[in-house]
Amino acid sequence: MKIEHLFDKDTATFTYVVSDTKTSKCAIIDSVLDYDMNAGKTTTVSADKVIAYVLEENLSVEWILETHAHADHLTASHYLREKLGGKIAIGEHIKEVLTFWVPLFNTAHDTSLDGSQFDHLFKDGETFTIGSIEVKVMHTPGHTPACLTYLIEDAAFVGDTIFMPYVGTARTDFPGGSAKTLYQSIQKLLALPESTRIFTCHDYPPQGQNESFLSTVADQKAKNSMVHDGVSEAEYVAARNAKDVGKAVPRLLLPSIQVNLRAGDLGKAEANGVHYIKIPLNKMG
Repeated sequence: MKIEHLFDKDTATFTYVVSDTKTSKCAIIDSVLDYDMNAGKTTTVSADKVIAYVLEENLSVEWILETHAHADHLTASHYLREKLGGKIAIGEHIKEVLTFWVPLFNTAHDTSLDGSQFDHLFKDGETFTIGSIEVKVMHTPGHTPACLTYLIEDAAFVGDTIFMPYVGTARTDFPGGSAKTLYQSIQKLLALPESTRIFTCHDYPPQGQNESFLSTVADQKAKNSMVHDGVSEAEYVAARNAKDVGKAVPRLLLPSIQVNLRAGDLGKAEANGVHYIKIPLNKMG
């Protein structure tokens, strides 16, 4: 197995390409579609870097995977599938996320509530393959109801569930989020072998420190600022909830969620042929 990471500085997002060296099959995890909010313009600079890597390595894309419906960047899954093929997949609990957000945006005309815009919806414990490599799906909710971890050999791609130890964990104040549920999900991760490598989706390092993406279960148990060994569920819930009080809405939440619930499709154009991002007024924060 080979793991390549690409970093989008604007959204602090790591995209991963996991490939099977025996078959040259690969999966892309948590891609980015660039979005200039001020101009209302999408570009494919980040996604094109992924495409360039896939082509340079002569890889064949089997899967385009989402760890959850991101609230801080738009996914390039739809674009990547058009260019490279592969199946877009996310956890089956995306239906719960759709049930909340689609009525808020009033986008039922182009955003299916049953999740059929994704090619596959994973169940907890389900297995699939990237070439000859087996992947196990672990449902790790708490940040959102639909969060997944992909376990690939000795690597865990955890999305936003847990960050680098100096950052801690994901926020839990989004609709359907729960600090208690996230604590329980993290305990499942920390029960993996201590040598298991943890690949995070984002990093927010201290000033003057370069971004990082890789830790181990042992690192997290010893050093995580919020859930290291010895931190009880009650202690974590109190600390997480206190940290989330009054926290700002992510800069790209409204455009991101809207597009990501369509698996990266921009939705139906209006009568004038233009696509629009909807901004529900006075409903967030």
